[in-house]
Amino acid sequence: MDAFIASISTLSLARWQFGITTVFHYLFVPLTIGLGLLVAILQTAAYRTGDGAYERATRFFGNLFLVNFAIGVVTGIVQEFQFGMDWSRYSVFVGNIFGAPLAIEGLLAFFMESTFLGVWIFGRGRVSARVHLASIWLASLGTILSAAFIVAANSWMQHPVGYAIDPVSHQAVMTNFWAVLTNSTFLAAYGHVLFSAFLTGAVFLLAVSAWHLRRGQDLAAFGKAARIGVVVTVIAAIGTIFLGDSQAKQMETQQPMKMAAAEALYTTTNGASFSLLTIGDLSGTPVFQVRVPHILSVLATNTWNGKVQGIDQLQKEATKKYGAGSYVPVIWVLYWSFRIMVGLGMLLFLLGGIGLWLMKRRRLEESPRYLRFASWMLVAPFLANSVGWIFTEVGRQPWVVYGLLKTSKAVTLIAPGYVATSLIGFTAIYTLLAIIEIALMVRLAKVPPATVAPADADRLPELIY
Repeated sequence: MDAFIASISTLSLARWQFGITTVFHYLFVPLTIGLGLLVAILQTAAYRTGDGAYERATRFFGNLFLVNFAIGVVTGIVQEFQFGMDWSRYSVFVGNIFGAPLAIEGLLAFFMESTFLGVWIFGRGRVSARVHLASIWLASLGTILSAAFIVAANSWMQHPVGYAIDPVSHQAVMTNFWAVLTNSTFLAAYGHVLFSAFLTGAVFLLAVSAWHLRRGQDLAAFGKAARIGVVVTVIAAIGTIFLGDSQAKQMETQQPMKMAAAEALYTTTNGASFSLLTIGDLSGTPVFQVRVPHILSVLATNTWNGKVQGIDQLQKEATKKYGAGSYVPVIWVLYWSFRIMVGLGMLLFLLGGIGLWLMKRRRLEESPRYLRFASWMLVAPFLANSVGWIFTEVGRQPWVVYGLLKTSKAVTLIAPGYVATSLIGFTAIYTLLAIIEIALMVRLAKVPPATVAPADADRLPELIY
């Protein structure tokens, strides 16, 4: 009994630690991917036009990109430590599969982005303008490839393919690496991750530019940056919404319990409605709801009267297949995280759409209400990314590898005190890093490029190329 209690305590602490470090790390990843691409676009515009405004915008947002990249690398290293620290049984079971994409990410993608970032930072004036431009594009490509291998590993946990269980070691062994890379879950998730990252970078570009435009600072540079931000926001929002819809339909076939829990749907229903808002209990007896008829069936099956399976039926099926236990994730987390994610996605599309309308009327830089709205929307993509991953990972529970390994069987069997110590330590370190990150980003973001002499800009320590 004591061992059982200790195991539960260790499991809870390990889950909190991994959740905190993962969500914190993922605050930086989408911005690195999205802003890297946008800085490359700005520098390309500067190279092709010779316009100093594009050059100043490139320098300005390049500085912010590098700060974010550096903090992201530091926080990402901790993630891999935890597989051996807190989740050793998971590592033993799936190490033959999970380790492959992680190794490729480190040996290929990370070295690619870090190498070419070095050329970009220190190569100005030492390599040709064309080579310098190519270096930022290759660094951006490296961040995109890095995300591919990480998402491939995670997608295998969501939908295991290309593997076999070794009859002697009882470990999962990869039999087809190509199947892992062409996993249907990966293809949909990767596109969604990329577009949401581009959306994050575009909103960041637009929000910071809007802040300066409201103050009349370097209207040429920030006006051009804001227009690029608006266009990419619209494109990326459409891509994010479209691929999110594809994932919802895929989820109904691969992880139907996640879809049912996201709606708190207990009974299998044809033509299922979607609740925009629920007040009260999510156990089936709410005080008040706002529902849209048939929309859940459309989201899940792409048909008006499609069949959406309910929690009660799915629980019975899972018990029959996998044995006794609860196979229902935390419903309130899924219900509200899904709505926050979707609502913010729609709001960001509205942000881009209004901006595009103002651009066509040449009123973007002269619309203080919109610029203020854009500035406040800075936090929206970061919140959407976080709740999106919370929805994805919590919705898979109680599985760490869907249908193969439960989370309770993946944790390292150590005393909870060790995990508690590392949890406190990591949380303290991450809090310090957050303070440093915010202070650096705010400090750099407040200084318009027109007021920084080129000689001073080149001397900013290691953060400015």
